[in-house]
Amino acid sequence: MSEGLRIGLAGLGTVGASLLQLIARHGGEFAERCGRPVTVTGITARDRGKQRPVDLSAMQWFDDPVALAQDPGNNLFVELIGGAGGVAETAVRAAIEAGKHVVTANKAMLADCGQELAELAEAKGVSLNFEAAVAGGIPIVKVLREAMAGNEVARVFGILNGTCNYILTRMEDEGLDFATCLAEAQRLGYAEADPTFDIEGHDTAHKLAILTAIAFGTRIDAKAIYVEGISSITPADLEAADELGYRIKLLGVASRTETGIEQRVHPAMIPKSSVIANVDGVTNAVALEADFAAQLVLSGPGAGGAATASAVMSDIADIARGSRVGTFGRPASALKPYKRAAMRAHAGGYYLRLTVYDRPGAFAAIATRMAKHGISLESIVQRRRNPHADAPEHLTPAAPQPVILITYETTEDAIRAALAEIIRDGHIAAQPQLIRIEPLG
Repeated sequence: MSEGLRIGLAGLGTVGASLLQLIARHGGEFAERCGRPVTVTGITARDRGKQRPVDLSAMQWFDDPVALAQDPGNNLFVELIGGAGGVAETAVRAAIEAGKHVVTANKAMLADCGQELAELAEAKGVSLNFEAAVAGGIPIVKVLREAMAGNEVARVFGILNGTCNYILTRMEDEGLDFATCLAEAQRLGYAEADPTFDIEGHDTAHKLAILTAIAFGTRIDAKAIYVEGISSITPADLEAADELGYRIKLLGVASRTETGIEQRVHPAMIPKSSVIANVDGVTNAVALEADFAAQLVLSGPGAGGAATASAVMSDIADIARGSRVGTFGRPASALKPYKRAAMRAHAGGYYLRLTVYDRPGAFAAIATRMAKHGISLESIVQRRRNPHADAPEHLTPAAPQPVILITYETTEDAIRAALAEIIRDGHIAAQPQLIRIEPLG
């Protein structure tokens, strides 16, 4: 049996603790499968005194992650600290400079400087593996990087954030508002105390940027991604989507187009018949469309200690077996400059919810603005409020009324221009709700 892997583990949170449990439970079988035993020889974390579910007495404690990364007592550095920049990045660089393989789950770091780290790793002849950085336990990085090597990928899309998917599922199933569901997600540990990174789409964007680099062979450019979150979604939007045969999900979409690569993160209405539409709760799902493999869909736990530790261990297994591929499926130096497709050229159908003043000529003016920009309407639904139900007592027939418009395929540029004019005309009482309709299979 080959020389064992001696791991320096930085980070003993939920994932780090789960990784230690996994190694303790399956270390013997891992050695049989991969031909090398694996042990954790050194560890570091913010709180040395915290109670943990495994015995750490045989492992050397380091107060400094960089010192652990440089320590000759380990030959594989596993970074589970997280965060772009800071000590996580410094420690990863130190490990690579010391000629050590690195496994990380740090999507923010990869989205920020993954290209540079990959080039450094390849120059040093070591691996930089990151299966756990995208979609938790779903092996999407391995599928894209290895199994799809004989295909040209046309599109990658999916649900990449379990927090948002949980919130939208609860809102739809129970008719709850966004704030209530967010508070429940925080209580259950699905959302952070400051949930902005998740609910405003930035977490999904980082993951999408990594998948885009692998799928299309381009340099990572997370700043080029169009990003919208889910905080504006209301129960009325979810109810309308249901009646129209759709469900609303936060999607990350990367597509190859004639003008470049389109990357976008936003809520989308997708047909109930699609596989992605039926992914609920904290589950993630990723779909690939390619020329020879057609469409593949993978779903599973997108977060959590056990699932993420499983993904980390799959990267360790590749290193144990001596399996190496380019960090992003090809040499990092071969990645092409990212060419961004114009988001405003994106074409598709749209859902619009307008709060229209109930007065003569208001809707005619709105329809005129739509027609001016070549936008055809597939359906119009007016949801007149009932003043005898939950509406305020002062509500009169002249008060604003919700109107839902579904458009045929049009461009982002056209719909934005029409909405800008409608707002200036003064016939609507609130900011319009705009949700793209994605005809996913």
